[in-house]
Amino acid sequence: MSDFPACPQCGSGFTYEDGNLYVCPECGHEWDKNGATSAGPDTGGDAPREIRDAVGNALHDGDTVTVIKDLKVKGSSLVVKVGTKVKNIRLVDGDHDIDCKIDGIGAMQLKSQFVKKA
Repeated sequence: MSDFPACPQCGSGFTYEDGNLYVCPECGHEWDKNGATSAGPDTGGDAPREIRDAVGNALHDGDTVTVIKDLKVKGSSLVVKVGTKVKNIRLVDGDHDIDCKIDGIGAMQLKSQFVKKA
């Protein structure tokens, strides 16, 4: 096991060093080696963003969600079916605010309005 500290955001032990930063490959959080926390990919300024699912539950990085509508995969004939569970989501900025990996399909982005927290 490495001598690097666990991620302060998600607790992962798989952190690595990148210049003057420690980086968590699971949630994407970066922080200064000297202890000062830098802005991770999920912080967007002064006020923390609040992303909610289709029924109003607050979503956070690492949550598991369920798809509530059949979703066509752009550029493919694949469809993400209703009831598909998506584990370990990551919240990002933009129109499609959930970054995830779906078994059998791969990495993709989803809109929070089409999922509910599991």
